[in-house]
Amino acid sequence: MFYLFPLLTVCIWAGNAIVNKLSYSVIDPGAISFYRWFFAMAVLTPFVLPSVWRKRHIIKPHLSKLAFLALLGMVLNQSLGYFAAATTTATNMSLIISLVPLISMFLSVPLLGQRLLPTAVVGAVLSLAGLVFMLGHGDISNLVSQGITQGDGLVMLAAVVYALYCVLLKRWQMPINNWQSVYVQGLFAIVMLLPLLFSSERMAITSESLPLIAYAAIPASVLAPWCWLKGIEILGADRTAMFMNLMPVLTAFIASITLSEQLAIYHYIGGSMVLAGVILAQRKPKLEMPTEPLAGSAKPTA
Repeated sequence: MFYLFPLLTVCIWAGNAIVNKLSYSVIDPGAISFYRWFFAMAVLTPFVLPSVWRKRHIIKPHLSKLAFLALLGMVLNQSLGYFAAATTTATNMSLIISLVPLISMFLSVPLLGQRLLPTAVVGAVLSLAGLVFMLGHGDISNLVSQGITQGDGLVMLAAVVYALYCVLLKRWQMPINNWQSVYVQGLFAIVMLLPLLFSSERMAITSESLPLIAYAAIPASVLAPWCWLKGIEILGADRTAMFMNLMPVLTAFIASITLSEQLAIYHYIGGSMVLAGVILAQRKPKLEMPTEPLAGSAKPTA
């Protein structure tokens, strides 16, 4: 039963990759980026604003950090995904985004002072090889001669941006809870996204774009984060994080039905290499406890 929380989260986010792809034909990327957070914050306001207001003196010294986090996680990351939808597939987007935990590990070395394990390096090489294989459509020479599509490049940039966002969240520990942090970031994001909204040619909310905006704003931006945090609370961060590896699989399945995206053999091979590398990199060594304590030993050896 408890596993339903992270599973539901991953299903919603997989569906959001489909929304990214569908939205490009009915509304400009800058417009849906703005509406997504405007309506998400409107829903959260009755529940979160009172506590944010009570803690305003505590939040004030951290506003610059929260603004920068908003720029990374809610403005750049989300907008790049919407712009990328024109020239890449939902399947490619989800596979590239699945590299975020891996990229976060490498960014954690200079920013958090963490040490890379050998398995992380091997996993990174395996994932990178799988990504190159997939983007080259099974032939690396294609990638060398033609390069990657603009959309794939934008999603790769979005993955790096979001990985940096995740690492900075750990580095900048603030005396507020997750929802208060998200709410203040969301307010900053709305202001930052206004120029994109006003520069959009298709900014009107139509009968075609409304369901897509509603999905991005409520299930993807409010319900999914709540379920994810609930999963972490019950199962722990490590066990919950493993569910993210299901997202490319679910996205590919949904995309094949709703968008008629066809999976080729290079998707299966390259995608499997990417996921295997990410899983390998996330593995942590287990301490081996001796069956009997050593004489004169203060603690068990690893």
